[in-house]
This record gives sequence, structure tokens and C-alpha cells, in this order.
Amino acid sequence: MIKLIWYAILVFAAIILQVSVIPTHIADPFKPNLLILFVVFMGLREELGWGVLAFVLGLLHDSFSGLYLGLNAFSYLVIFLLFSLVAGRLYTDRRSLMILGTFSATMVSGLFSLLLLLLFSSSHGIYASLLEGLVPQSLVNALVASIVFTFTPLARLGDIR
Repeated sequence: MIKLIWYAILVFAAIILQVSVIPTHIADPFKPNLLILFVVFMGLREELGWGVLAFVLGLLHDSFSGLYLGLNAFSYLVIFLLFSLVAGRLYTDRRSLMILGTFSATMVSGLFSLLLLLLFSSSHGIYASLLEGLVPQSLVNALVASIVFTFTPLARLGDIR
């Protein structure tokens, strides 16, 4: 129960930062996605039952982003499932794994969103902007992940029951 309260506090702070604080101070291609950091953290540290929270985080991101509802929800769920399947084979307490995982999760999220848009959307202008910002967004998210996982005690949060 305490872990759920801590996760709720972290998600609330990440949403406030991502929706209101960061867009006013940082230019567009360099805005980090804090929710994907949390999805990577949960995918590497939690059981499969927490996948519902990853889906809800994607829905929250979709409701604030203005794109199609469910696009990030399904990509966050896929990312969570991939990382939770891999987590049994890796030592997940490493900071470098979180950074590499955040970079690859951002790339997978962008490519999965592109695939879903190709399958279900008829708009043509969004593909170029999505591909253009994929690598810079991944690098920014990896940089923020290195800062967050170096200076915060999130590693101990996974041990709370």
C-alpha cells in the first residue's frame, strides 16, 4: 500500500512537471517525457500486474498531449510488458540499465506509435514530425534518466512492500 502511495505521488509530480512546468521553460524538441521513465522503472522492477498502471499512464499522457487517445497507452503497455519480460534475466539495480532502457523505450514508443498511425490514421503530416524528433527525444529522455536515477533514491522504492 505504501508503494502505491509513493507511486501516486511520483506520477502526480511527473504529470505536473510534464504538463505545466517543463513546457514553459524548455523548447519543444528538448522536453523530456517523465512518464516513460516511470514506465521503464516499473517494467524493470514490478510484476506483470502493474501493467494496468502503465496503460493508465499512457492514457493520461494521451489526454494531455492532444493526439489520438490510446496511442501512448498501448505503446506504454507494450514497453512495460517487454521490460518486465526482460527483467527476469537482468540485474535491474543498475543505473546504466535504466538509462539504456529509457533510450530504447522512447525509440520503441515512437516506432510503435508510428506503426499504429500507419495502420489506423489517414493524416499524412504527422509521420515526418514523429520521425524527425525521435532520436533527439530519446537522447533527452536518456539524459534526464541519468540525472533522475543518479540523484534520487528510486532504487530503494522498488524494495518497499
